[in-house]
Amino acid sequence: MIDQAKIIQHLFEVVQQKWSGKTEGIVWPPPSFISMQGEIFDFRLEEGWLQNRFPILHEQLNPYGTMQGGFIAAAIDNTIGPLSMLVSPPNLTRNLEVSYLKAVSPDFHHIFVRAKFLRQQSRELFFEASVENSRGTLLASAKSTHWILSGHS
Repeated sequence: MIDQAKIIQHLFEVVQQKWSGKTEGIVWPPPSFISMQGEIFDFRLEEGWLQNRFPILHEQLNPYGTMQGGFIAAAIDNTIGPLSMLVSPPNLTRNLEVSYLKAVSPDFHHIFVRAKFLRQQSRELFFEASVENSRGTLLASAKSTHWILSGHS
């Protein structure tokens, strides 16, 4: 069994080191991650990727009985966001573009979101993400651009 508390603590220590200890006021993990019942599933910081798992909750379903796109986007943001904190100084999402490929059925039970840091260009950070079910079926993909906050580049 994966000890989520230890993983979360370890990753926050990485953030504290990356940000030179200037993490006062940072809530880790974010309340939105907790409310979505997210779990860190796997990560390879040296390769620049993080994978989270999110259950498909009844309150996230749309009128058709599938996961609403906004919750899928939130799961993506709740994966890219923490990864951005692990690879860069303080930054904010500037753009998040999501392509929905297949309906996310509650029968999947969970979705797996894998985010990858692609590159930094000046103060811009570039990421991509994929959303899959437990069988590896691609359900959605995303691209994101983040902006390193002034004074931190």
